[in-house]
Amino acid sequence: MSTSSFAIIRRGQFWIFQLVGWSVWALLLVLLNLIFVPPALEYIFPLALVYSLNAAVAVLLTSGLRQLYKLVWEKGFVVRFLVTWFGAFAAALLWQPFQNYVGLLPFGETIDLSTATAEDLFDNLFISSYPLVLFWSALYFIIKYYQLFQFEKEKGLRSEALAHQAQLLMLRYQLNPHFLFNTLNAISTLVLAKSTEKANEMLIKLSKFLRYSLDHSPLDRVSLAHELETSRLYLDIEKVRFDERLRLQLNIDKQAERALVPTMLLQPIIENSIKHAISKAEDGGSIAISARKVGGLLKIEITDDGPGVPNDEIVEKDLELAKGVGISNIRNRLEEIYGENYELVFSNAEPNGLTVTVLIPYDTH
Repeated sequence: MSTSSFAIIRRGQFWIFQLVGWSVWALLLVLLNLIFVPPALEYIFPLALVYSLNAAVAVLLTSGLRQLYKLVWEKGFVVRFLVTWFGAFAAALLWQPFQNYVGLLPFGETIDLSTATAEDLFDNLFISSYPLVLFWSALYFIIKYYQLFQFEKEKGLRSEALAHQAQLLMLRYQLNPHFLFNTLNAISTLVLAKSTEKANEMLIKLSKFLRYSLDHSPLDRVSLAHELETSRLYLDIEKVRFDERLRLQLNIDKQAERALVPTMLLQPIIENSIKHAISKAEDGGSIAISARKVGGLLKIEITDDGPGVPNDEIVEKDLELAKGVGISNIRNRLEEIYGENYELVFSNAEPNGLTVTVLIPYDTH
């Protein structure tokens, strides 16, 4: 909401409060006269007209006070305090004589202005008009402060939402530069080795992968089946590097395929397995991806058949792997999206290898 929009809303609310508030005040005065002054019944319509006129004048005077208060709003508390007291007194000085004059009209009487005394004109000034205008002023400032508080609160929420969105965008876009760095290095190596066909194949697959990944907003969640298609494109690129040394096994439940996951969730984990297991083994190795629904959660496991780590070092290994751009990126993205309702766990596989387990809430379209 812009500042101008907020000002329009405030103006609308002010006039609603003005009309409703003073109408209720006039109605209450009529009812009080009927209850406590029984003879007033025969003067009900003239009294209603008089109180309506008084309310109309009050609307004009307090609207003027509003303009005065707006002029001194930025002047500090002491100035606002003094202007409120004296401004309310001035408005009451103008309002009270009018009330005293028209108040006698239903009874066929009037104040003779040529001979009227100060008591005739300003009677009840400190009993009714001045306290009432002060009360109106207090309500005005209370409502104004409340509106400003709500406006600042909404601004804070919007800023927090934008920061959250920016954080997700940043985390999402960290993936592509990291992946591109490794892939372009591999293409450079192929070119230097004069493996032009493989280099060209890798560039084509890289182009397809980037186009595929950029088709989706960084804040999107996609089905696991969709995410697996993206991972296959990435693996096709890596297969150009490793050929038959890289093997893939999939075990995905039908229910799991429909589950929503953050985009580019699997690629950094697969990249981590290739870096720490496949690339270091002469014969390469395999990566197994499994997913199933467990209660209200989606459980995804990515397992390689590399050397793994000693059990007493698994915590340290977890921390070490998490420092990488890809893995720490995933952890941060999961935290941004799911809060504390996720798990990213590293554990040794049997008989050897490392398993990365992701547990997130199960959700579908």
